[in-house]
Amino acid sequence: METLIPVINKLQEIFNTVGAEVIQLPQIVVIGSQSSGKSSVLESIVGRDFLPRGSGIVTRRPLILQLVHVSTLEERRRAASGESGVQAEEWATFLHCKHKTFTDFSEILQEVEIETERTTGTNKGISQEPLYLKIYSPHVLNLTLVDLPGITKVPVGDQPPDIEVQVRDMILSYISNPNCLILAVTAANTDMTTSEALKLARDVDPDGRRTLAVITKLDLMDAGTDAMDMLMGRVIPVKLGIIGVVNRSQHDINSSKSISESLRDEQALLQKRYPSLANRNGTRFLAKTLNRLLMHHIRDCLPELKTRVNVLTAQYQSVLQSYGQPIEDKNATLLQIITKFATEYCNTIEGTARNIETSELCGGARMCYIFHETFGRTLESIDPLAGLTMLDILTAIRNATGPRPALFVPEVSFELLVRRQIKRLEEPSLRCVELVHEELQRIIQHCSTYNTQELLRFPKLHEAIVEVVTAVLRRRLPITNEMVHNLVAIELAYINTKHPDFIDTAMVSASVSSSKSEPLPDGARRWKSEKAEEAGTDDRSRGASQISLYSSPSRSQAVNLLDTPMPATRKLSQREQRDCEVIRRLIKSYFLIVRKSIQDSVPKTVMHFLVNYVKDHLQSELVGQLYKPQLLDTMLTESEDMAQQRNEAANMLKALQKASQTISEIRETQLW
Repeated sequence: METLIPVINKLQEIFNTVGAEVIQLPQIVVIGSQSSGKSSVLESIVGRDFLPRGSGIVTRRPLILQLVHVSTLEERRRAASGESGVQAEEWATFLHCKHKTFTDFSEILQEVEIETERTTGTNKGISQEPLYLKIYSPHVLNLTLVDLPGITKVPVGDQPPDIEVQVRDMILSYISNPNCLILAVTAANTDMTTSEALKLARDVDPDGRRTLAVITKLDLMDAGTDAMDMLMGRVIPVKLGIIGVVNRSQHDINSSKSISESLRDEQALLQKRYPSLANRNGTRFLAKTLNRLLMHHIRDCLPELKTRVNVLTAQYQSVLQSYGQPIEDKNATLLQIITKFATEYCNTIEGTARNIETSELCGGARMCYIFHETFGRTLESIDPLAGLTMLDILTAIRNATGPRPALFVPEVSFELLVRRQIKRLEEPSLRCVELVHEELQRIIQHCSTYNTQELLRFPKLHEAIVEVVTAVLRRRLPITNEMVHNLVAIELAYINTKHPDFIDTAMVSASVSSSKSEPLPDGARRWKSEKAEEAGTDDRSRGASQISLYSSPSRSQAVNLLDTPMPATRKLSQREQRDCEVIRRLIKSYFLIVRKSIQDSVPKTVMHFLVNYVKDHLQSELVGQLYKPQLLDTMLTESEDMAQQRNEAANMLKALQKASQTISEIRETQLW
């Protein structure tokens, strides 16, 4: 189980190289108020001076400290396998200069100060960017610790006004990780119930399952008081325990008191003041406890960690694949993208595309709906006699006979009226063409959506493809409209009364005559230009009728036929009613024949002149207009972010694969 902490350290290094925090690794985060002794606790655990010390805010950026236990120099020399080839008892490395090894801890202190000032400046501001330090020593236990800036309330000097919020947010970003242990540091000479560290820890860890409290400065308590209640958990109980330590004072640091001496003095003070608790407090016990807690915590987190790494590996493989490989042969790449788009476009029309919509009809299915549902129902909803009144029909019959009274129903009136009705089929037919054209435009967007990564990768090529397809559709639209217009014009050009489905005129006349005794619909229809009375009345009644019909408004004036008002209306005669009914039935019969023909021929025309043409010529149009040597570089220019995103995804995938390999090296027997 001792091997678990080095494994986590190795994983941390792997993910640090890609600068990503996709995996939340187990670690110990040290939090506490400013000058509560956090850095001193870390130095005591390591046993060396390597952190900046002083009053005010000294730790101004996160320090991720990895402690690695190694054999002594003498043992390594005997084994003839020098750790990293370093001939020193203890040494350290920084991630930002990993090839440089530090054996002098004063140089480590200096490097920490230089790196801190590089990112935060010389003022008292803080930075989110962590500093990674790895210390190899035979005197440490394997640990991973994170030292954070101390909690402060009031900005001093040139600190930003929101320094308290910045520090708090930084601390929460670390301790909110459910895989981290919280080391809450509180000074013994303050009231534990006012501890900001314990309050923050309780906010993110209300059950206290990953919080360990450390009480510092046991030697600085007021005379007559002790920390017994705090250490025993009577003030605030902490599940993982409360450990008291004694740090070096500033006087000890100034007088260069060694940490080993400080540890001896600490043990003496504990034996003197807290003899019953001496073996469960102190820096050495704290280091062992942290080591034990971290190992158990890693063991608990490892299965979830392994699953997370595997899931992310699969995700990044998919992402990297979607970004495509760097271009080697531009000609082949351009042809491949054009062919893929054209094939996807045609497959969407045919209904064989890989990505089929489930939320709405699209492509060929929508065209079928337009032809048979939208267009078909629209035609069927047109009344063959809509807009034709008895008056219109009778007027047409009389106008067709000229000055001569008609013995039979004139054919000219039938043709005139039926053409007027057939003309009404043109508008819905042209609208059908427009709807199919709109759907062909929508398919461009549909194909772009499912080839998103490739087309996003080359935005100029995407624009060019859309422009070419749109131009082809725009070019074919007037041709198709013209053909549909001609279909209606063809029907108007020749009224074929010998059509097999057209009803026989004699049969219609006989049928109407046999039913003449039945009242006609809208029997109150009247015609204005007939004389008011039927023939057969006597001269007196006829004269009276004429007087009532043609007299001017003033009865005393002479009759003037040029300025008479319109004649009064009257009921139609039986013959007029019969002639109108014959014409109505003939119009209806012939209109239904033409409507059936138009309903069948318009979809065929649209498919031939628009849809099939685009399918057959799309790829050749795209190749002809885009596959040109002078356009290759322009078309295959990647978007600015794509290459960077591909590199980031590739690096992350390598890191995840390394992490997966590292985790898989752990045997189940090592977990217990």
